[in-house]
Amino acid sequence: MNLLTRILKFLQSEAHAFLSKYEDPVKLIEQGIRDLKKDFDTSMKSIAEVKAISIGAKKELEVKKQIATDYETKAFALLKKAQEGELDEQEADRLAKEALKKRKEALNEIKKLNSEIKKYDASLEEMSKKILELKNKIKESENAYNTLKARAIVAKTTKKVNQQLSKTNTDSTMAMIENMKTKIQAEENLAEAYGEINTENSSIDEEINKAIGEDIDIQQSLASMKEKLLENPNKNRIEDLKKELDS
Repeated sequence: MNLLTRILKFLQSEAHAFLSKYEDPVKLIEQGIRDLKKDFDTSMKSIAEVKAISIGAKKELEVKKQIATDYETKAFALLKKAQEGELDEQEADRLAKEALKKRKEALNEIKKLNSEIKKYDASLEEMSKKILELKNKIKESENAYNTLKARAIVAKTTKKVNQQLSKTNTDSTMAMIENMKTKIQAEENLAEAYGEINTENSSIDEEINKAIGEDIDIQQSLASMKEKLLENPNKNRIEDLKKELDS
């Protein structure tokens, strides 16, 4: 039997170790606190039941005390009647004895109840201490749980952030940024070069026109007129010039 008990305890400890290793510690603590509160509720129910029994015993004690007092009063009254000649002495003695027997029974009950009440009060005091210890343990557990839960959240969040940062290739990102800067700089340089080319082309055209000194169309018209004069020297050139000017 002892061997079987030891085996069961060993299996329980191994199972607890397994659960502690693989289950969420926060959930395990939450379950532990729920179990403590359940024990607390059960203990409060038990202490209430014992207290109710104690209250009942104390009420019964008061009744027995009153009964003992009443029988003592009755026995005294019977003896007084006999003394005053109102009741037969033997009959009064017999009834007084019965009253005293009842009183003795009540006193025995009172003694028994007093003993029981002391036990109830001792049990209640002990149970109250246990209840207070359990209550303090629950409070301490809740405080520890709140602290551990906060630490667990911080640790979990930190772990997640660190995992995300470890997966991020900062060197690759910086290389891409530098590559992008190079490309943008090249595009800006190319745009500036085209701008300079356009400026140079405009300057050349201005230099050409300045060197010619006159409008190209005017020079072409002058050349055309010279060719016509060479072809028809006798023709009235004044009229032809007017026509050409009008046109």
